[in-house]
Amino acid sequence: MNRAATAASENACAGEGPVFEEHRLEAGHGIISYRECGHGPQTVVLLHGISSGAASWSQCAGILGRHARVIAWNAPGYADSSPLPMPVPSALDYARQLAALLAGLNVESCLLVGHSLGALMAAAYGSATGHLASRIVLMSPALGYQSEEKKPLADSVRAKRFQALEQDGLEAIAKRLPDRLLTASASPAQRASVTQNALRLNPAGYRQAVEMLCSEDIERYVLDAGSAQVFCGDRDVVTTPEQSAAFAQRAGLPFALIENAGHACYVEQPAVVANLLSGLLARLGSEAG
Repeated sequence: MNRAATAASENACAGEGPVFEEHRLEAGHGIISYRECGHGPQTVVLLHGISSGAASWSQCAGILGRHARVIAWNAPGYADSSPLPMPVPSALDYARQLAALLAGLNVESCLLVGHSLGALMAAAYGSATGHLASRIVLMSPALGYQSEEKKPLADSVRAKRFQALEQDGLEAIAKRLPDRLLTASASPAQRASVTQNALRLNPAGYRQAVEMLCSEDIERYVLDAGSAQVFCGDRDVVTTPEQSAAFAQRAGLPFALIENAGHACYVEQPAVVANLLSGLLARLGSEAG
């Protein structure tokens, strides 16, 4: 099991890099909102998790955008993105909307990065014929609840999340999230970022995402070991290192830890994650050359 180096600090990207502006595009099932910054010969596409949004990638994107085009979407039902038309969407339904976004933005190839529930979407996209991902990174991947091992938990997970939404509300959920998604070493700004992104959730879009999580199994989507890999924060209590490593082994994918990071590893260690992704971009560039 390899460990990703953590030499770069959070301050390396604070206040630097291009502005991560929000845009809207009509494609697929309606409006897709996304943030974009940077320019260069390569493109990085970033997919957020179930309790977040495109803005959560701002620090990481600020570094990547110095030498690449960076696009982070708001998944269907998040921010200004239209929800999907089906009440219980599959990961492939999200993947098709991602394909519509990439076509609309004239993306020809990309490094696709999915975090948590976004990793499930990235896996579905990468398994589809004609996808544009030169490499796929599954970061702290949510595995879904339709495997034989997890299927008995699906109903209780769905009920618990919906109950929290109805009884506690988004504000209470958002306030609790930093303790679950970050380590005790996270900065106040990082904790505030997690809370603020959760406060932007749309209940209807969140409900659809919960339905997808509970009705999916990431192992339905087979990825090429030569073009995909798995990362996880070494102190992740949501998609634990043990769970992520076991999944990577079953899928035949390379696995590495991101040190001193919880579940929201790219929020807590933005420079480290950006440097990892920059290294993959450099490798893709040399392979293409």
